[in-house]
This record gives sequence, structure tokens and C-alpha cells, in this order.
Amino acid sequence: MIAEALLYAATVPVTQKAHRKYIRYSVNLWSRAGRCSRQWAEHEENSRRAILKAMAGLKQTRTAVVLGSGLLRDVPIKELAAVFDTVVLIDLVHIATVRLTLKRKRYRNVRLIERDLSGYEELAAGKLAEPLGFLRNVPYLDFVVSANLLSQIGRGVQRRLEAEPDRMPADTVEQLIAAHLTGLAAAPFATCLLTDISYAVIDRTGKRHEETNLLHGVSPPSAAAWSWPVVPLGEESPDYQIVHRVIATY
Repeated sequence: MIAEALLYAATVPVTQKAHRKYIRYSVNLWSRAGRCSRQWAEHEENSRRAILKAMAGLKQTRTAVVLGSGLLRDVPIKELAAVFDTVVLIDLVHIATVRLTLKRKRYRNVRLIERDLSGYEELAAGKLAEPLGFLRNVPYLDFVVSANLLSQIGRGVQRRLEAEPDRMPADTVEQLIAAHLTGLAAAPFATCLLTDISYAVIDRTGKRHEETNLLHGVSPPSAAAWSWPVVPLGEESPDYQIVHRVIATY
């Protein structure tokens, strides 16, 4: 608890005021990632490997953008920084440990941007939601990664809808998830999509007690897939684990 409190305190002053309410989610993720590092290792390696495969053979390597860069555990930042002239990491929050790591490694060509990637405010204003439309204005863009972000957009949007249910269309979550996928599919640059698409609650015998579609019925492209024990046995319960299904496409 002390480490989490210190990390939260260190992240507040380097985070935009509008995004500070999301810091606790990033700190909680950092804490769980530390506790579950052994169980998460395969997922993180699979994610890094998918990104490396997607960027292999690119004819131009000027600018790369990582959407949902998070803790950088699933992003091969060393290789990206070595290959591309500029690497832009975009997320709602960049916690202090991530900032410190980048500074210590002296990645001088890495830039951090805070941005809401959901498209929620566009839709709320009655506009066509193009959450990735801003990428058209990024100069010399050759590669974009959506790094285990899409289901988080769905969860975040759902929380906002619960707080203001009468403000938005009933299919807001589905619209914004679809808009993200459409933005990547229509991109004139190379892309890599990593996302968890569902989760299951599984007991010690392997029996599934609950399954949930994290993309709310929106169909993702066909892709390689693997399992990610986000909540392994013993993390929240000695009898149950929560396992996510993850896909990678490029």
C-alpha cells in the first residue's frame, strides 16, 4: 500500500488535471502486474513478439505511435526506439515509474502524450466518432500499435454511461469499439491490434462459471490468439481465476 500511495503521489503532478481521476486505475494495474508477473509473462512476451513481427520489414521507419502504452510491459519499447526516428506513446496516464524508466534509459526520441482515445466526447457532441482521426495529422507516420487498449475503452465508456445514462445513445459502447477497429482497418500505415476480446471465470477443476464478451458483440478481425490469466488463482480467490482471451492482428 505504501508503494502504491507513493506512486500515486508522484504521478499526480505530472498528469493533466482532467486525467488525474484515472491514476488509481493505472496504479492498481501496476500493483497487480508486479504481483502476477510470473503468470502474465507469457502474455506480455506474446504481445511484444506480435508488435515486433508487425514492424518487421517496414520500408520506412520514421514515426511509430503506441495507443494505450500503459506500463510498457507488453510493448518492446527498446526495439521501437532503436528502429524508429520518433516513438509517440499515447495514454490517459503515464505513471511516474514509466516516465522514470524512459528517462533512465535515455530514450530521447520517445514522446509522451495524454489523450482520451475513446471518442466519447465526439459522440456526446453529436459528431461522428473518429477516435483515431487525429492520426491523420501525425507527420511521417509509418506504424501504429493498439496495445491491449480496446476492451479498456469499452469498460471506461460503460462506467461513464452509468454516471450519465440519458446523455448518450444506447449503443455507445458498440459504436466506439467499432470506430476504433474501423480506424485501424482504414489506416494508410502499418498497424498492429492487440486486444483481449473476452474473459471467463474458471474454477480449480477447469469448469467455466461465467463468460463475458469484452467487445460487446463487435466482431474483431481474425487473428492469432492466446489466454491471459489476468486474475490468477490466489489473487482474488483461492478457488477461481479470471482468464482473458487475447488476439493479435497485423
